Amino acid sequence: MVKTSPAAPRGPVVDLLVIGGGANGCGIARDAAGRGLSVTLCEQGDLAGATSSASSKLIHGGLRYLETFDVGLVREALREREILLAVAPHIVRPLSFLLPHQPGLRPWWMLRAGLFLYDRLGGGRTLPRTAAVSLRTGPLKARFERGFAYADARVDDARLVALVALDAAERGAAILTRTRLISAAREGDAWRACVQRPDGSTTTLYARALVNAAGPWVTEVARRIDAQAPRARVKLVKGSHIVVPRLYAGDHAYTLQGPDGRVIFTIPYEGRFTLVGTTDIPLGELPADLSCSQGEDAYLLETLAGYFDHALTPADVIWRYAGVRALQDDGRSASAATRDYVIEMDAGGEGAPLVTVIGGKLTTFRRLSESVLERLKPALGFGAGPWTSRAILPGGDLGAGFGDFVQEMETRYPWAPGPMLARLCGAYGSRVVRVLDPARSLADLGAHFGATLFQKEVDYLREVEWAVMADDVLWRRTKLGLHMTDGERAAFAGGFAPAQASSA
Repeated sequence: MVKTSPAAPRGPVVDLLVIGGGANGCGIARDAAGRGLSVTLCEQGDLAGATSSASSKLIHGGLRYLETFDVGLVREALREREILLAVAPHIVRPLSFLLPHQPGLRPWWMLRAGLFLYDRLGGGRTLPRTAAVSLRTGPLKARFERGFAYADARVDDARLVALVALDAAERGAAILTRTRLISAAREGDAWRACVQRPDGSTTTLYARALVNAAGPWVTEVARRIDAQAPRARVKLVKGSHIVVPRLYAGDHAYTLQGPDGRVIFTIPYEGRFTLVGTTDIPLGELPADLSCSQGEDAYLLETLAGYFDHALTPADVIWRYAGVRALQDDGRSASAATRDYVIEMDAGGEGAPLVTVIGGKLTTFRRLSESVLERLKPALGFGAGPWTSRAILPGGDLGAGFGDFVQEMETRYPWAPGPMLARLCGAYGSRVVRVLDPARSLADLGAHFGATLFQKEVDYLREVEWAVMADDVLWRRTKLGLHMTDGERAAFAGGFAPAQASSA
């Protein structure tokens, strides 16, 4: 519903302008577009280019948050886990966790009580309940004799965000990547925003409401907006992960208690690797060059050495990544600070509303988005209510369980290598046919760049999923950068002509 302000000569006025293309921003754009609102989203870099692609790749309640009495957050996250398992079964899939008991840290009864509560929060449950297990046979040191098995879910975080953005675009939202907010000010009953396009030129956008969902840049964006700064204080916390050669057989994760009591995950990753993380390092400001530090490397490797016999060194680390979470500063330490979200609304008197989003976790992005739209409902005057809890994300209409779907695709594409087809099914779900049809052989997929990356998939990502730079393809839309050689990555980047960011 594009509206034209009576106070011409300004241009068309959309209902909602969202700043930030992470999970929260894309979720808000999707929810709004599905309610019939006209939406423009501006992201200064790539979708999920920062925090939302630097997570632990989990959809989970957050067992450790029970220790800080964030029961409401855990309950909401567990409910969202069930929803995401249903609406995105191709990229959100169950994952079993083993939690060893570490004598001298959290006592057995405390772990059992926490897991008992974890099992019963969040309503309906499709995953197995907790069970006590013996760890006497396995990859852990001999002193770890018993523990617990419980269930959560894994996700490809950056792909999740891309699919949420795709759904928003297919419902009418304009998704503008590589588009930076320069300034915004109220002009009568609308916001007047100046944004910089990918080519360096500027343009003016008008919107009845503005949402600041810029994550770590939320305070910086607030300074560019003619409005008061967020009332809630923001705590910036860096989290780093490392990827190492696969530590053990089996498709289960471990939840390890670090020497300082923190929780570290080891997660089977991309077939050949184990993902280890995360750290919690408080930051005074956003660094220009964000990376995993030597100290974080050492901390994660030290934690692994306490559990596994095979000691690793920094030379064994294949990939490192770091992200920054913008949390609500509740006065607690970086690791204990709440992961719950704050939604602030500045109505501007009788003027256009501003919503500022602080905090949140990947698992709760959908519910956060729903809450933002409910807050905006009186100001924008729309009647449509919540809808996203039952709406399948693009590719999620598998018609069967994921394993059965992969088998169906193996019959349809007998020429495709099994591991390649499983990866594509996990990335695109039912839309894998848009990547592979009408190919009848690998040769039909065009140039081969290394690993299982072919030109046809690259073309799809550029034309449909806003892939503009080589890293968008190698490290966010896929993780094939992990599987390619240095030479293959360099050759792909060298021959990759940057595409213009699009709005789909």
